[in-house]
Amino acid sequence: MHKASKSYLLESQETPRILFRKIRKSDFNEWLEFHKNPETSKHWIAEFKSPKKECEDWYKNQFFRYKNNLGGMNALIDKQSGKLIGHCGLLIQTVDDLVELEIGYSLIPEFWNMGFATEAAIKCRDFAFENGLSDSLISIISLANKRSEKVALKNGMNRDKVTEYKGNKVNIFRINKSEWRRLNKVTNMG
Repeated sequence: MHKASKSYLLESQETPRILFRKIRKSDFNEWLEFHKNPETSKHWIAEFKSPKKECEDWYKNQFFRYKNNLGGMNALIDKQSGKLIGHCGLLIQTVDDLVELEIGYSLIPEFWNMGFATEAAIKCRDFAFENGLSDSLISIISLANKRSEKVALKNGMNRDKVTEYKGNKVNIFRINKSEWRRLNKVTNMG
């Protein structure tokens, strides 16, 4: 599956509009805006605490992932404005007792519907396959989250199965390395 000795972080990577870097504690107030918006959690069943506590738990989880080489979200910085637009990264997850490498993404609502999530997710996909991190990548998406589903589809993924993850009914979207190669071959020929 995945290669534990390699880094899953896209530190210093970039796309035409986005810089990737590690999350910093100084990003907290900007990221707090994500947790203040009720739209960001409406698709996920969990015990909701205050926005501040949710944000603190988010950061604690990301720093734990960094320390234990379990992947983690990267801060996405808009090259034009220098603002934090959200997070995207490669995350080691256990789904149905299988260890998988997930492409996860969350954007501050101000930056929704601008193509940033797709741009970042594609970069994560290409980085994972080009660096031999896994032969298969997934995205775990709530059944009701149509925005995230569109990003997964644009990332070349297909719905693999429906399952339960952390008490939520979810779609598992997947792309295999062979599908990625075929997709790149078609894209490069056109």
